[in-house]
Amino acid sequence: MDDLYYSGNPDLSYEDRAKYPLYRHVAKTYGWMFLGLLLTFTTASLLYMGLASGMTILYPLYGKVGSIVTLVAQLGLVVYFSARFTKYSVATAKAIFIAYSILTGVTFSILFLVYQLTSIVLAFGVAALFFGVMAAAGLITKRDVSGLRPIVLIGLVALIVMELISLLFHLDGFDTMICFLGIAIFMGITTYDAKRTKDLYYAFQTQDVMLEKVAIYSALELYLDFINLFLYLLRLFGKRK
Repeated sequence: MDDLYYSGNPDLSYEDRAKYPLYRHVAKTYGWMFLGLLLTFTTASLLYMGLASGMTILYPLYGKVGSIVTLVAQLGLVVYFSARFTKYSVATAKAIFIAYSILTGVTFSILFLVYQLTSIVLAFGVAALFFGVMAAAGLITKRDVSGLRPIVLIGLVALIVMELISLLFHLDGFDTMICFLGIAIFMGITTYDAKRTKDLYYAFQTQDVMLEKVAIYSALELYLDFINLFLYLLRLFGKRK
């Protein structure tokens, strides 16, 4: 557990290590992630309660097309944000994260119209369990995961291609296979992103402002991992109204 309290730089004294405890950075990162989830599901719940019956025309927003658009948009957001987050101010990074969480909640309001509430709650609970186990594995491991980045990107691209094939050809059982693959991929990515939370901390441990930005960036990655786990579980096991 020392890894969660002190930096891994052996050249720092005990006093210097104590100034930048890793556990605080990890706690801040997951705190932002949980805030994002809270904003998303609160927004979705409030909008659902206010939707009129005529708004069922929004059903097509969630389904294969909606899933593909969401997945591509999320991948694009992470790539764009990862390339520029060092240039943003802390306030801008926080605003982007909060705005994205709320906008996702607008989209998620459709889920309450399409799926039974018990299915949504069950999918959320299972996603939380899977996410917690894989994130814990990422925090505990000391292995270098930087070499897995190409594999992660290939897996996401393959998933998008399979989603497109499913949309165009409507193959029996293909959607189920995609859901299982999506769950497996995002469980692996969760471990990768959880480990990167520590790696980024070590890279910027002496830069307070950068650590603030890194916490938001890492929270966004973990937030997206959870959201995708939840969506694939809901598509696989959710009961529609």
